[in-house]
Amino acid sequence: MSTHHAPAQAEERDTTEGRVFTVTGGDWDELAESVGRSDDERIIVNMGPQHPSTHGVLRLILEIDGETVTEARSGIGYLHTGIEKNMEYRTWTQGSTFVTRMDYLTPFFNETAYCLAVEKLLGVTEQVPDRASVIRVLLMELNRLSSHLVCIATGGMELGATTIMIYGFRDRELILDVFELITGLRMNHAYIRPGGLAQDLPPGAVDQIRELVKKMRKNLPEYDKLATGNPIFKARMEEVGYLDLAGCMALGATGPILRAAGLPHDLRKSQPYCGYEGYDFEVPTADTADSYGRFLVRLEEMRQSLRIVEQALDKLAPGPVMVEDKKIAWPAQLALGPDGLGNSLDHIKKIMGTSMESLIHHFKLVTEGFRVPPGQAYTAVESPKGELGVHVVSDGGTRPFRVHFRDPSFTNLQSMAAMCEGGQVADVIVAVASIDPVMGGVDR
Repeated sequence: MSTHHAPAQAEERDTTEGRVFTVTGGDWDELAESVGRSDDERIIVNMGPQHPSTHGVLRLILEIDGETVTEARSGIGYLHTGIEKNMEYRTWTQGSTFVTRMDYLTPFFNETAYCLAVEKLLGVTEQVPDRASVIRVLLMELNRLSSHLVCIATGGMELGATTIMIYGFRDRELILDVFELITGLRMNHAYIRPGGLAQDLPPGAVDQIRELVKKMRKNLPEYDKLATGNPIFKARMEEVGYLDLAGCMALGATGPILRAAGLPHDLRKSQPYCGYEGYDFEVPTADTADSYGRFLVRLEEMRQSLRIVEQALDKLAPGPVMVEDKKIAWPAQLALGPDGLGNSLDHIKKIMGTSMESLIHHFKLVTEGFRVPPGQAYTAVESPKGELGVHVVSDGGTRPFRVHFRDPSFTNLQSMAAMCEGGQVADVIVAVASIDPVMGGVDR
């Protein structure tokens, strides 16, 4: 211990993590006393990067004064997978396998947005069969249900409402069973491909979806009984995570956050795709601009999705699920082979047995991929979290030159600071849950 009494805080410097003090000399009592004299009660708290309530790996850096949050920042990038860059090294069709893994709770929206952009560049938007478009709508609306269920379930769990969590995951499981029947997987489907679908609906799928709709209609009112009028739930959510319409517009927030601030903006109505103009549904809004309003909007959206699913089932007419153009179309009439792999046996028999040219063509189509004319396209779909846009650039080759996604979770997460600063630490969790960010989509 040195005997000379240097000032307790000899030097300070600012770093990316905040201000750092280097303390030299002085004896401990003196140091403690000088710290005690400063009235600065502010401390920096790391919430995460493995906090149980974060939807993926999110790190929140909070500066708190007592219980009040004075500054809030998001630290992102812990779940970065390099998907956009990887797509530049794969064929256009293989891109579907990558994008489905971005926001892993909304795989069908990622796939549809990407495929719509590729189809725009190919100029085949009008040639995509009606059946394929109807099945896309069907799967997206079921996916909207499953995504909102996870949001409400995990949001409930973060508030300590464990029953809601159990109900939410129970109902989502029913939807994932349908996905598994149709695509063979519960998530990461790569079922929607440029030009159409990987294969048609299997036998029994329509009946199972109708059963599901019946069951969901019975189950959805339970969320109202449990939460909507529950005084504890309401007290925890009302006026928490407030972001008004002006704030949403300034930050580019879309989806339930924007609609809970009173603006009925929905791309399915304003820029219809996949034939959404032919479906009858409402765009729910709330005027509270808080976490409770977002919960109500999501609940009502689930009811509207059930309406759309029923209409889609009624619209399903027999027909192909892939464009006619053989230069683009992967074989989509698959059957389960004895080896457990999906093969179109008729197609294989035909190309193996009758025509060397079609065998070579099939080989080149699968290994090398089709060419997409040079140009760029932007398309956007209304994902459960908001506007999911994709900007695709082609240099005329068999692989994308650049693919960039405007992921709604990424944009919406910006509003975290505006919602949390000036509020309580405990309310940060409620606010983040009401944004419903999925880090797979944020970090990509």
